Amino acid sequence: MAKSEKKSKKIKKKLLHRYRLVVLNDETFEERLSLNLTRLNVFVLGTLSAILLIVLTTILIAYTPLKEYIPGYSSTSLKKKAVKLSFKTDSLQRVIEINQKYFASIKQVLQGEVSTVKFNKDSIIQAAKLEASQVDLNPIKEDSLLREKVDKEDKYSLFETATKASFVLFPPVSGTISENYDTKTKHYAVDVVVALDTPIKATADGTVIFAEWTAQTGHVIIIEHSQGLISVYKHNASLTKNQGDLVKAGEVIATAGNTGELSTGPHLHFELWSDGYPVNPTNFIDFK
Repeated sequence: MAKSEKKSKKIKKKLLHRYRLVVLNDETFEERLSLNLTRLNVFVLGTLSAILLIVLTTILIAYTPLKEYIPGYSSTSLKKKAVKLSFKTDSLQRVIEINQKYFASIKQVLQGEVSTVKFNKDSIIQAAKLEASQVDLNPIKEDSLLREKVDKEDKYSLFETATKASFVLFPPVSGTISENYDTKTKHYAVDVVVALDTPIKATADGTVIFAEWTAQTGHVIIIEHSQGLISVYKHNASLTKNQGDLVKAGEVIATAGNTGELSTGPHLHFELWSDGYPVNPTNFIDFK
């Protein structure tokens, strides 16, 4: 026990033994700074300094942007940008798919690959026929009163008046028709002979859904109108409208030309499509 007590006293004496740290001027030996230290003070001071340094380093790494410069840590702003780009990429892919389907349908219209649906009209008529003896056609009092009430409401209805408004088509050009509309030869258009650079006008108000160059038909412009109507203008010399532009009836959209492999002279190849089916333009427009 005595030896252990002596050792502990000796260690305590070493830890508490005072030392003086003096800073002198090398030339004049003038005392600039002096500190009284013990080994215990130096150990405690060093330990506290190390702990403080570790704590400050941890705070800087965890709560400041400095951690982005340390290998292994990623930037939070970079993560946000990556997430936003992934969402944009997904939405763009969907838009591209929709546009591809849309352009594929327009391509079928341009190439005349739209097939008509054939059905037996007689069978539909026979199925819809009812024997007159099975139906009581005599009007009842309530039916007459209802008809009179509805007629009065429709007479002063703004919506009824608007739906009965006529839909007039403006002639895109005036000239001689060199080739008429013919379903047998799949020529779903009329070819109107005009002079070179004659202004081509929109047949009705609408939106340009296609305005590009094609090898066979040259400069082509397609306009979508109301009531499911689409007008097509081919073999133009130049186009004055772009895809997405809004046009008015009679507004110049192109100039007549002789572009494309299928063209044999300056003319306008004009098509009309209603709800996906071709119609004869001469039934609605006078080109003379």
